[in-house]
Amino acid sequence: MSKTVELINLFALLSLLAVGGGTAVLPQMKYDTVYLHHMISAAQFTEIYSLGQLAPGPNMMCVILIGYHVSGWLGALAVLFAFFLPNTLLCYFVSQIWDVAAGSPWRDAVQRGMAPIVIGLMLAGCYALGKTASYNPSRDWEFNALTLAIGVAVVVVLSLTRMNPALTILAGGVAGYFLLP
Repeated sequence: MSKTVELINLFALLSLLAVGGGTAVLPQMKYDTVYLHHMISAAQFTEIYSLGQLAPGPNMMCVILIGYHVSGWLGALAVLFAFFLPNTLLCYFVSQIWDVAAGSPWRDAVQRGMAPIVIGLMLAGCYALGKTASYNPSRDWEFNALTLAIGVAVVVVLSLTRMNPALTILAGGVAGYFLLP
């Protein structure tokens, strides 16, 4: 199977699983692209996601970089449509039903039931990225306490202030450049 078709299959499925946003599928995306299909390394995945956080627009535009890395411009276009089109169409058709069901008890039950699922999926995404960032793959996955400390500092700053997250990403990058070997 060609790499482009493999990208389309993978990201179309991830698109339909992205309940609550793209962050919800980060652990699965990392597993599939890094460990299952060996498209990119764990370090590349973390770097690509970090670039997606820093760039303007939706943070999940980083999937386009994965497609580009694997299969050039064709891969980038394939992933763009495969990741965003199925979810967009699904949301459009569900929103039509959702509006009709306004005030229905099952709508409220679904909404309340989805909240903990979405929060759990997002926490799993944060854990997967944090784990990758806190270990050094060039040293047989040796734990790096300084990287973890930078991550915790960013979480604290973002929790206590209204600072732009892009600034914390830049600050973390600068700190990592000067403090990490």
